[in-house]
Amino acid sequence: MLRHTYEGQDCSLARTLEVVGERWTLLIVRSALLGIKRFDGFLESLDIARNVLTSRLTRLVEHGLMERVPYQDKPVRHEYVLTPAGRDLTCAVVALMQWGDRNLPHEAGPPRRADHLGCDGTVLVEMRCTGCGRAVDDAEVHVRHLR
Repeated sequence: MLRHTYEGQDCSLARTLEVVGERWTLLIVRSALLGIKRFDGFLESLDIARNVLTSRLTRLVEHGLMERVPYQDKPVRHEYVLTPAGRDLTCAVVALMQWGDRNLPHEAGPPRRADHLGCDGTVLVEMRCTGCGRAVDDAEVHVRHLR
């Protein structure tokens, strides 16, 4: 049986999953990348329970992935904006979307696409070697322990 936490594991992935590993969390980040900022917008786009959304947004703010910013004074209302650390998840979110498009395709095609704002081209996530600069296929990757 899986434990609820990854405490005690010396692993960057395990530490990351402690923050973003719950199923709704990356969907909230994806919605924020799509431009949604307000609580009701997240509710509408995700069809998520209010209490679950409140909990996940609170956790994202606590971990510095989103910032709660007031946008109205009377009554005070807030929106949730990705921080640089939250935007840093773009690559992971796009990689997971593209994995799903390849391995779990829908007959109608992909529901979303990542576009480059500079030229409107499609953004693809790829691995690249820091040594030779060449694009690397997944079969060429070996993950190893460093300590």
